[in-house]
Amino acid sequence: MTGPIRVLVCDDQALIRTGFATIIGAQPDLEVVGECGDGRAAVDLAARVAPDVVVMDVRMPVLDGIEATRLLAGVGVVDPVKVLVVTTFNLDEYVYEALRAGASGFLLKDAPPAQLLHGIRTVASGAALLAPEVTRRLVGRYASRISPPERTSHETVLTPREVEVLTLIARGMSNSEIAATLVISHETVKTYVSRILAKLGLRDRVQAVVYAYRSGLVA
Repeated sequence: MTGPIRVLVCDDQALIRTGFATIIGAQPDLEVVGECGDGRAAVDLAARVAPDVVVMDVRMPVLDGIEATRLLAGVGVVDPVKVLVVTTFNLDEYVYEALRAGASGFLLKDAPPAQLLHGIRTVASGAALLAPEVTRRLVGRYASRISPPERTSHETVLTPREVEVLTLIARGMSNSEIAATLVISHETVKTYVSRILAKLGLRDRVQAVVYAYRSGLVA
């Protein structure tokens, strides 16, 4: 990515919205390109300012953050935007619905500023923000509610080694843990992950975990 990461902040509380924008705008590698107070405005504004990441609240008027995320990053969106959901509500259901809608990460509003900034950079890079064990727990709990995949079966597009790496991703392992398990370099793991995402048409590791459960690769 060249230039600063372009961030759109969407929260119905003006003080929180301004606080986020101030923290983000103070970083040399981040740029706030818009602020808004409801999901509908976020969708409309994103179409105009083309952010790299949208920091999205959940409970908002007009259109909530889950539905706005679906319109920005959900299945069938031609040019999806990466969405980082930030909310005061630490409920599994919200996390699950946000991920299912297409979000790349989930944070609580009481997280320290450094964690918010790390989250934005992580999501912008194409990685998932949730800790692996959280992702595994959530997707495992709600796997039965995730519809069957419409993508090409992984058996026909992935090499045996790539299937092995995907399985380890779905089990919640980090790149370093995968490298140690398979006795390969960290860079080799990153290459495998990139190939897996590209071949399966997935945006990030969160979607890879969901795919692995949906395809039956991990139970």
